[in-house]
Amino acid sequence: MSVEELLKAHGRPSREVYFDNENSGYVPREVVEEMIPYFNSVGYGHPSITHRPGWEAYEVVYKTKEALAKVLNTGSVNEFSIVHSGTEANNLAVLGYALASRERKGKIVVSAIEHLSVIHPAEEAERLLGFKVVRVPVDSEGFVDPEVFKELIDRNTSLVSIQMVNHEIGTIQNIYELSKIAKEVNSEVVFHTDAADAFGKLAIDLKKLEHVDMVTLSSHKIHGPRGVGILFTREGVRLESILKGQLSSEKLWPGVENVPLIAGFRKAVELAFENFDSHVAKMSELRNLLIKGISDRVSDVLVNGPIDFSRRAPDNANLSFLYVEGEALTVELSINGVYVSSGSACSSRILEPSHVLLAIGRKHEEAHGSILFKTTRYHNREDIEYTLEVVPRAVSRLRSISAAKKT
Repeated sequence: MSVEELLKAHGRPSREVYFDNENSGYVPREVVEEMIPYFNSVGYGHPSITHRPGWEAYEVVYKTKEALAKVLNTGSVNEFSIVHSGTEANNLAVLGYALASRERKGKIVVSAIEHLSVIHPAEEAERLLGFKVVRVPVDSEGFVDPEVFKELIDRNTSLVSIQMVNHEIGTIQNIYELSKIAKEVNSEVVFHTDAADAFGKLAIDLKKLEHVDMVTLSSHKIHGPRGVGILFTREGVRLESILKGQLSSEKLWPGVENVPLIAGFRKAVELAFENFDSHVAKMSELRNLLIKGISDRVSDVLVNGPIDFSRRAPDNANLSFLYVEGEALTVELSINGVYVSSGSACSSRILEPSHVLLAIGRKHEEAHGSILFKTTRYHNREDIEYTLEVVPRAVSRLRSISAAKKT
């Protein structure tokens, strides 16, 4: 059945609740309106060219970096590189550093639950450049043990990359402690953190995170447009561009900057941080209601990630429904207007279990039954109540026809 036929067959449900904010999401009207003039009214020139449209475009790039420097509490706009996604930022951090330090060929240390846009470039650095990749194990809630971590860092370690917040199970790592440990063992090590799922949900102060050298951010994770990523790199850290081409205002990422999207991202940053504490409190309250409501109404449900919600990202609810295939459940929920993702967001349409869930000890069948919900400031209690009506019915129906149902 084609996508068009599928849409026609099911029609549009009377109510829709979108929870798949890990992969993409709602872009608010204010962000869209901010982008429109830069397509054809102002700033439509190349930011590197010295004419008025170019100057206007460069002003957007510069002011976006100023906005980031303000909310992240860091001094220099020159420490930000604008790329086209969090994936590109992670690739630039890992491969860019490996290329710049390839004569050393040291160790790259990553956690077992890193985003694949960190793990795969690290493996490429191992395959092509001779680095050694070491994966740090995590416990059943996704936490890196500081003592185990310390044992894996040595004088031969070149780069460490540990997520601030895990994209699937919401685990908040103690990046301050881990980066401090890494620098105490080897002052030359470069520490990178993928903070794409922390930005807009946790307060990030780069002055306090003095041992962190590189940070990845992503626009679409804060209701900005897709197509903008950020890599913060402290002065003194050497990176080599992994793309080759004509130089632009972004020295590490050649090509024409997508000025309308960058303008939209800047607006999204403004909206995310103008009432930051209330936004985070709302996400957390709705997430708690969702997890508790599902756990009360549906049997045989596992909560993946930290049980202590203070150690979990405020928007994250990852649940495994036993005796149900996650992909089937996403379809069943979608028919009823509740939109979620199953397993790893990076494995969409590929029926393999999430490497994150396997790393925390989930069995294959438990990982296959996982569903990821992410709450936002745009959700309300009515959305949660509707979801709590739909989910039990969907799970019950699928279990009634499942070959894997409980005996």
